[in-house]
Amino acid sequence: MSTIMIKTDKQNSKILSELAKKLGANVIDVKDEQFEDFMLGNLMDSIKTGKTVPKSIILKKLKGK
Repeated sequence: MSTIMIKTDKQNSKILSELAKKLGANVIDVKDEQFEDFMLGNLMDSIKTGKTVPKSIILKKLKGK
């Protein structure tokens, strides 16, 4: 199974959705907020270092802002 995400306007989204359904695919409508959450998670995964940071350093950074 494969998944694609296409961000487009409402009219084109409807056309693409109908085509995908005719081809036998499952279509899920994703709202802008859900898309942003997905992309943020994807970005976080891509820059993950695997290193841990002590709580004191995080709190120090947060207090500095």
